[in-house]
Amino acid sequence: MRPWGAWAVRGAAVALAAAGLGHTLWHGVAEPGTALAFATLVALGELARRDHREHGAAAGHQLAQDRRPAPLGSAAALTYALLGEAAGHPTRHGVLQTVAVVFAAALAAAVPYIARGGGHALDHLARRVLTVAFAAVCFQPLHDSGRLEDVTGRGPCLVGLLLALLGLTALCDAVLAAALARAGTGWPYGPLLRDELRAQLGIGSAICATCVVMALGVAVAGLWALPVFSVPLLLTQMSFHRITAIRVTYRQTITSLARATEIAGYTRPGHARRVAALSCAVGRELGLSERELTVLEYAALMHDIGQLSLVDPVPAGATAELPAAEARRIAELGGEVARRTGVPAEVAVVVELQADPYRRQPVAARIVRTVNAYDDLAAASLHPGGSLAALEQLRLGTGRDHHPEVVESLARVLARGGRARVVPARPG
Repeated sequence: MRPWGAWAVRGAAVALAAAGLGHTLWHGVAEPGTALAFATLVALGELARRDHREHGAAAGHQLAQDRRPAPLGSAAALTYALLGEAAGHPTRHGVLQTVAVVFAAALAAAVPYIARGGGHALDHLARRVLTVAFAAVCFQPLHDSGRLEDVTGRGPCLVGLLLALLGLTALCDAVLAAALARAGTGWPYGPLLRDELRAQLGIGSAICATCVVMALGVAVAGLWALPVFSVPLLLTQMSFHRITAIRVTYRQTITSLARATEIAGYTRPGHARRVAALSCAVGRELGLSERELTVLEYAALMHDIGQLSLVDPVPAGATAELPAAEARRIAELGGEVARRTGVPAEVAVVVELQADPYRRQPVAARIVRTVNAYDDLAAASLHPGGSLAALEQLRLGTGRDHHPEVVESLARVLARGGRARVVPARPG
């Protein structure tokens, strides 16, 4: 999606929110106690969300992964959209009030994120408004007209219908999330959508199940059912936060280890970070999954770790210009060091094979080899022609050393400039 497409999504959300607020202010709030209870739960769920990207802890390729919605806030918002009864009495809040209540609660909770410079919170809010509106439009007219009970009754058919609507809503949310990420990063839409759908299969399943239970529980027992059924999802949300924190700490450990070659004077300052950032951008361009991008990033950070075994450092740390046998020896030593650090086995394999001919390499090793060579060649002290001449030299090596598709993907990423979020190379 182009940037104008993202603005279209945001504009649609603003229009829906304005219509909902205007309608609610004009006609008054139907069932204010129910509206207040759900608004409070949505706001609490959103406030409980902690976004590690705001603290710079996540890598650029983790953008889609770290934009997970707040499970409790999502469940509360969607339950309100699919609520037909409360304590045995039919509800009357309708589509527009649903949008207004959810928007007001989510906006109030988003203020701290926006105040800290988290502009992505606005995209999260737009997604919340559009997905809740989608669910409400699918359910509320059926309920208000009486056709819902005629078709499904109160048994398993109603549960099946609610699950089907929530499945469609999850698909709608994944499409919107991938589209906004595409507009903001320029990464291919297909892999972004695939990663969003995979994320929905995890926490999304828990959200959908909780929504159905909460909607049916409130229909029978009233608002007392909300805190009871919210506790399991809140515990799940806390578990996700802890897992994310562990991953962030692990990545910081790998990054610190990768800096050992810079501190010891074996590589140029920032080389490992540049190679990792640019490798992840190329991996996105080639459609790698989040799991594959994580392996790629770790391998790129550690690709020069084998140089610590050398008595005499390679000039400027530029392994791209070394004889094949020497480069392979350093790569094998690096793979052995990586294994001893406890990183996943795939990471050590990528490090170990980066100096082999590309036809015998996995995709991640091809990317690391090419990006590492580019960063070495683009350094002013090694290649006065700069990045264009470095790319041309990589193209000349596509017969054996560099995969043509990887080289062209690298060229496209570099052509986009700032979207690659690559630290500029500095001569050693």
